[in-house]
Amino acid sequence: MSTLRRSGRPVPVRGLDVLPAGQRVAVHRIDGGQHSPLAADHTHDFFVLTYVADAPPGSPVRAGDLLVVAPGDLVGATALGIAEHDWRSLSGWAVLFDADLLGAQPATSPLAWGTHPLLAPFVGGRSPGIARLSVPPEARPAWTARVEALEAELAERRSGYHAAAVAHLTLLLVEVARLADADGRIVADLQDNREPLLGEVFAVIERRYAEPLSLRDVARAVGRSPGHLTTRVRERTGRTVLEWITERRMMEARRLLATTDAPVAAIGAAVGVPDPGYFARLFRREHGMSPAAWRDRAAGPASAEDHSGRIAAISAAASGP
Repeated sequence: MSTLRRSGRPVPVRGLDVLPAGQRVAVHRIDGGQHSPLAADHTHDFFVLTYVADAPPGSPVRAGDLLVVAPGDLVGATALGIAEHDWRSLSGWAVLFDADLLGAQPATSPLAWGTHPLLAPFVGGRSPGIARLSVPPEARPAWTARVEALEAELAERRSGYHAAAVAHLTLLLVEVARLADADGRIVADLQDNREPLLGEVFAVIERRYAEPLSLRDVARAVGRSPGHLTTRVRERTGRTVLEWITERRMMEARRLLATTDAPVAAIGAAVGVPDPGYFARLFRREHGMSPAAWRDRAAGPASAEDHSGRIAAISAAASGP
């Protein structure tokens, strides 16, 4: 894992190193040491599945915890609320991978995660904070064996190891989906993951989220009635079209808050919410805190020199032609 950019802020954004033969998966052991990939607070632009094998009594992270971390989520000992002496006692594994390894759209198209059965559990977390599942005690030996098998394939690189690694990762993600999806809908979709309508909906949202955009606008763009579209999207993703529009806007707002010093009102306008008061209320509803408070927690202070260009660009976009 390497640091790609710091964006003038104390929390680095990390990228997954490209491994032999285009491999986009890695396993790191967590042993509480300084070199653990989760020790220092950071964000990243790949997916992380962290399995905690052992943790000290009283730690906010417990044995059997499964942390499902989407690209952009803030992680690390401080972000997870783990004291330094507790961190040194943790053990487990972090499995790092890119979406394209599964034949899915890349991490730069986050709205598509909810339509992929193996990535759906990564949808819905709000920064700060990441999704947390619990592996039952009787299933933990099998989880340990699965992660160790993936780790061994990547370390030994025997003939066919890349295909074997993808297979091991897929099995791990199936188990995550089963833990996250009590009614089995996600796993039932593993053999039939074709949703062209949802792809069209997310493409419209991706293109137009920074503009005024309503359910009726999206429905018109994809040639469906608002009622039909609402029902279909809710059935397949558990969210409405308007909730997905809000999700995309908030994702970009979090990025701008963390990587620039642009005024909150300008950021709201840049993500399609030009009313500063409504943007602040919406952000608080989604994240439990104000945009300013989120910026203080996730990004910290940054220099005007680092961000002056971004501020100008955001302000210009917000003011329009």
